[in-house]
Amino acid sequence: PTLPPLFAIAYHQSRWNYDDEHDVISVNKGYEMNDIPMDVVWLDIEHTDSKKYFTWDSTRFPNPARMQKKLWKYGRRMVTIIDPHIKREDGYHIHEEAEKKQLYVKCQNGSSYQGWCWPGLSSWIDFLDPEIQQWWSSRMQLDKYSGSTPSLFTWNDMNEPSVFNGPEMTMHKDAVHFRNVEHRDVHNIYGLLQHQATTEGLTIRSGNKTRPFVLSRAFFAGSQRYGAIWTGDNTAEWGHLKASIPMLLSIGIAGMPFCGADVGGFFKDPSPELLIRWYQAGAFQPFFRAHAHQDTRRREPHILDKNARAVIRLAITDRYSWLPYWYTLFWVASQSGVPVMRPLWVEYPKEKKAFDIEDQYLIGKDLLVKPVTEAQVRNWRVYLPGKYHVSGGEIVRRMMCVCTFFKCYVLHKVCLKCTILAVSQAYANVKY
Repeated sequence: PTLPPLFAIAYHQSRWNYDDEHDVISVNKGYEMNDIPMDVVWLDIEHTDSKKYFTWDSTRFPNPARMQKKLWKYGRRMVTIIDPHIKREDGYHIHEEAEKKQLYVKCQNGSSYQGWCWPGLSSWIDFLDPEIQQWWSSRMQLDKYSGSTPSLFTWNDMNEPSVFNGPEMTMHKDAVHFRNVEHRDVHNIYGLLQHQATTEGLTIRSGNKTRPFVLSRAFFAGSQRYGAIWTGDNTAEWGHLKASIPMLLSIGIAGMPFCGADVGGFFKDPSPELLIRWYQAGAFQPFFRAHAHQDTRRREPHILDKNARAVIRLAITDRYSWLPYWYTLFWVASQSGVPVMRPLWVEYPKEKKAFDIEDQYLIGKDLLVKPVTEAQVRNWRVYLPGKYHVSGGEIVRRMMCVCTFFKCYVLHKVCLKCTILAVSQAYANVKY
């Protein structure tokens, strides 16, 4: 697995969509005024000119480079979405170049494959062709992606690929890729190949001096080399919060350590209690991003009521206090492949009980976590693996206390056996 940059394992704030530059700067100001840490602001598809990727809506975002520089003054980055479907519109430079150079996936008759996605009628880049991958990578360069700056990174979504009017909402199986390979034979690696090309483009952009960050929705064996993945569109329900834990554990064990789930749920509006619990869980999962659908109520931490804001701020600051430990674990994962977020049985294989537990887990060897995933919980039973010295029930009492007072994590043997990589916390002044 790749070692992510430090900002990538910090907290991300996203929404479909922030309305305009003023909205973005207001969100940034809200975090500053309330002393809540945050490293990345995300923009979904509405930031573009009519959902044409590598463009900006000139009314909403008239000077995107200026906006990014305003965020960078606070040491914050921005992520924009770039999907693999390209709008078929005359005058759109990406489409015209792709059509002219035959960069699209083809139909059996040799014409460009067409289908419907967010922009309407679209075609899909053929990432199976190494030369086309290089072309895509070149689009990430500052002189090719107008309005981009070195602090802008990328989100590849809808890259299964998603085709709204296709069979099972994906590409036809007989669509033709590079060297006449049919889509049925490469469907599972399509998203991986876009992820690879995007990551390589950002690496080239920096002259191989800084590590890139790219999030992908689709993934396959090998995706761990190119960045983060997440579980896709979830819903603001207790069941989805609970299900995220075994999902992430499974993804990690499968070799993808940099994974997460949308905090708060993408669809619907979470109750204040559910939102708090989701932040507390997400703060102790590898990829930590809050995201929400455009039809949901705004839920950035700084606009919540005083009590909810205080508890969520505590969860986020806890994440930042543990960043050196997280960074160390990601380095270990990059060297050995061992997951950052681990089922108990990874460290305690002789304990049969550990194999039945999927609602609590370890971060590395030394941090035991059991998020609260049910409503109205005041006491939370935690299984302690291994052998412990308990004096007068002190450990047990502490666990009951942290659950009662809205803190969902439990510590054991913290850092007694681990070595912490030295990581500067002066984010704006350090390259990493």
